[in-house]
Amino acid sequence: MNEAFSVALLDAARRLGSATLHEAGGKVGALPSSIKPLDPHWRIAAPAFTVAGPALDNLWLHRAIYAAPERAVLVHECGGYAESGYWGGVMANAAIARGLAGLVTEGGARDVEELRTLDFVVCSANICIRGTGKRSDGAGTLGRSVRIGEVIVYTGDLVVADADGVVVLPVADAAHIVAKGIEREAKEKDIIARIKRGERSLDIYGLPENPQ
Repeated sequence: MNEAFSVALLDAARRLGSATLHEAGGKVGALPSSIKPLDPHWRIAAPAFTVAGPALDNLWLHRAIYAAPERAVLVHECGGYAESGYWGGVMANAAIARGLAGLVTEGGARDVEELRTLDFVVCSANICIRGTGKRSDGAGTLGRSVRIGEVIVYTGDLVVADADGVVVLPVADAAHIVAKGIEREAKEKDIIARIKRGERSLDIYGLPENPQ
């Protein structure tokens, strides 16, 4: 596990969630909106371990299971090709046995009913039954930067995922962003309290009453 992240920081990030931390970080780090947990009740905050492999092939993901440190989240690039089930029940159980925390893939996943019963968070772009190959000559990397949508992810970055989506916070900025997220959360609670007392959101935010 990346020792840059204390248990308290990870707990705070998990509670705050992806949307709050995306806003607190200056609206950066959001992965494509199609990538979400297979179970909307799942929440995770953990360091990334990056893996890239070819489209329609999951051999590098198998390798990543045994290369990643405990409690890491595998972040998987596959050339943006989601019409394949790169991850399923066998791999999830192997990852659990290794002590990993989850997977974020820009590809598809399958065996979804089984995956939802496991203590392992899977975030994928879709659900797809199409199988993958395992080419020994397929180009890939472990632990190097990957690109998911417009976001470059490095091993050690903080991955936060929940029903709203997935955000990746640079390791050097994560603690500051979480602190800003706590401040943002407190302000939003105050705004909600004011609205419940009868104030209008237009007035609270100083928004124009009518179109210009």
